[in-house]
Amino acid sequence: MPNGPAERPRRVTLTSDGPILVEGPVEVVLDDGSTVRSDRFTVALCVCRRSRSYPWCDTSHRDRAKRRTT
Repeated sequence: MPNGPAERPRRVTLTSDGPILVEGPVEVVLDDGSTVRSDRFTVALCVCRRSRSYPWCDTSHRDRAKRRTT
C-alpha cells in the first residue's frame, strides 16, 4: 500500500507512556494475518497489549501507570 507521488506521508506520533497515534484511515495486519481497519482521522494503536479492543487503545495502560506511582 505505497503512497503515490502526490500523497503526503502518513504521520505517526510516538508517546512516552501511551499508544502510538497514527493519522487515519489505517489498516492494521495482526499477528494471525487478519486485518482490521479504522476510518477515524487519528487512530490510537495499543502497544502495551492490555487493551480489550486490541489493536486499538482503550486506555487500559492508565490503570497500570497509576499503580506504579502509589
